[in-house]
Amino acid sequence: MKQILFAGVIGLFLTLVGTPLLIKLLARKGYGQYIRDDGPREHASKRGTPTMGGIAFILATVAAYFLAKGITGYLDPDIDAGPTFSGLLVLGLMVGMGLVGFLDDYIKIVKRRSLGLRAKAKMAGQLIVGIAFAVLSLQFADNRGNTPASTKLSFITDFGWTIGPVLFVIWALFMILAMSNGVNLTDGLDGLATGASVLVFGAYTFIGVWQFQESCANALTLTNPGACYEVRDPLDLAVVASALMGSCLGFLWWNTSPAKIFMGDTGSLALGGVLAGLAICSRTELLMAILGGLFVLITMSVVIQVGSFRLTGKRVFRMAPLQHHFELKGWSEVLVVVRFWIIQGICVIVGLGLFYAGWAADK
Repeated sequence: MKQILFAGVIGLFLTLVGTPLLIKLLARKGYGQYIRDDGPREHASKRGTPTMGGIAFILATVAAYFLAKGITGYLDPDIDAGPTFSGLLVLGLMVGMGLVGFLDDYIKIVKRRSLGLRAKAKMAGQLIVGIAFAVLSLQFADNRGNTPASTKLSFITDFGWTIGPVLFVIWALFMILAMSNGVNLTDGLDGLATGASVLVFGAYTFIGVWQFQESCANALTLTNPGACYEVRDPLDLAVVASALMGSCLGFLWWNTSPAKIFMGDTGSLALGGVLAGLAICSRTELLMAILGGLFVLITMSVVIQVGSFRLTGKRVFRMAPLQHHFELKGWSEVLVVVRFWIIQGICVIVGLGLFYAGWAADK
């Protein structure tokens, strides 16, 4: 449990201190945000704000994870404080998706190509990272035979029949791409995606701790051995989630309105990837649609807008994604962000309520 606390505090400290240094470096190099002319007029003032800020919380999360391991192992040499395969795979997915986003941001800003990576190249990068994660997550079984991921679908735990490794890879890719695009679409207002992500990472910190306490590996000490979780490394997933929560919270200090830095695709693709990774490795894949409800809602607004325009020639919203619709209705940026955070908070409460209800029902 100490690792969870250390990871969160270290991540918070590193981004609070490190982000302004990154801001100065990016500003000196002239790596400023490109703002589309067809967006809300109020966003024009954001042109030139340093971007690629995702570098800050990606590095801080990785550092916080390993430092928490090192500090815990030093304070108590008798415990096994080392990294686990589940934790390393989820972090690797975050870093890999972040690298794809970084290339996209770099081409937009440095090469002055407004669309960044070409669509096929960007998709290829995401597919390579996603397939590598999906395949590796079915390896490294522990002494109970549990691998980081399962070939069964899951809601609050595994259910149904095995879908097999090929279909699992396709399913994992869908989740990774969907969440990455969802966070990317949400990252349109100062602090919106960052704050929403903090809430979901908080939920996964709780889920990891709960799954560890009710793990089937501890069945002899449980009041009801039938109500337990077959998750390979739940406590280490909680450490990763805590490091992410702290790192994003520190980044939010600088990213909230008026933002001093944007996360860019570097950050949004990384956050989307790691959210999918946490869901897959904690066996809560379908629950992610509720826990990350704001990302789903914003993604669906784009799907509805595009579908309606192509079918009828009419737009449902004044502008998509959804947050810009409310801006054009006259809501201030801060008002949209805070109200959307409230929506995300409700989604997290509902998701955690369902998670607990599922456990209580089995009891």
